[in-house]
Amino acid sequence: MASHPGRLNPAAVQIDGLVRSFAGRRVLDGLELTVRDGEFVALLGRSGSGKSTLLRALARLDHDVDGEGGLTAPEDVSVVFQDARLLPWKRLLDNVVLGLRAPDAEERGRAALAEVGLAGRERAWPVELSGGEQQRVSLARSLVREPRLLLADEPFGALDALTRIRMHALLRTLCARHRPAVLLVTHDVDEAIALADRVVVLDRGRIAADLPVDLPAPRRAGAPGHAELRDRLLGHLGVDLTEPGAETDGGADGGPGHGPNHEAAPTASGDGPGRRSGTGDTPAHDRSAEEIPA
Repeated sequence: MASHPGRLNPAAVQIDGLVRSFAGRRVLDGLELTVRDGEFVALLGRSGSGKSTLLRALARLDHDVDGEGGLTAPEDVSVVFQDARLLPWKRLLDNVVLGLRAPDAEERGRAALAEVGLAGRERAWPVELSGGEQQRVSLARSLVREPRLLLADEPFGALDALTRIRMHALLRTLCARHRPAVLLVTHDVDEAIALADRVVVLDRGRIAADLPVDLPAPRRAGAPGHAELRDRLLGHLGVDLTEPGAETDGGADGGPGHGPNHEAAPTASGDGPGRRSGTGDTPAHDRSAEEIPA
C-alpha cells in the first residue's frame, strides 16, 4: 500500500458530529471522522452499526432522512458495490464509460480495462465473465473517473477466498497508482488489515476505535504485529478470544468463519465461468435502512 498520508495532506472527508436517524432510531450518533487525500481507511462494525449509512451520506444518497452535523466530501466520488451492478445489455467498454462525458472517454475506458487485466475484452458481455472479472470491471468503471474519494461497500464479500486475495492485490495496485482517498466497508478483519492505512471500528453510530496499520508490506498473517492488531480489533468488535470457540461461533467481523454473529460465507466459487457476483451467494447481512441503492 502507499505510505501513510502526512498531517499536511488536505482532508478529502471531514465529518463533525454527524447524526442520521431512521424512523426515530439514531443510526449515526455524533460521528467524528477525517479521511485525508490518498488515505485508505477500512471501516469495521457489526451489522446495524451504521457503516453503510455513513457511505450513503458521503455518496449523497441519504435523501429524506433526519440528520444534522457537518459533512464535507468531494464532488468527485465513485462507489464500488458488493455486486458489480453491470448493465447486462451493454458491453464491457460501454459499462465502464457509462455517464463519462469526456472527449477521450473510449480511450480512457480501454486503458481502465487494461489496468484490471481485461484488455481485449471490451466487446464482451457481462454474462460471459466470472464474478471476479465482473468486479474488475466495476473497479475500472469507478476509477476511470479519477475520483478523489472511492467508497467501497464490501466489494469482495461475494467472492471465493482465492479470488478475494487476487482482488486485494489488484486494489492495492490501483489505489497506489490513482491515489484516491478510500473508505472500505468490510466484515473481515483480515481484509481490513491487508488493505488499509487505518482501521476504524464503528459501534452504535460512533467511533469505538481508530487504529493505524503500521505493518510492513506484504502484510501476511504470521508477520510480527499482525496477530496483536487483529486481536485488538476483534476485541473492539466484542469478540472475547479467551472463550472457547470465540472465532467459530458465527458472528463478529473476523472474516469467513470468525466471530460470534458472522453470517455464513459463500461456498460457490466466485471465479468460475458465468459466475455472477452477488447472485445467490451474497452474505445475508441485515441492511435495513443501510443499503446503498444502485
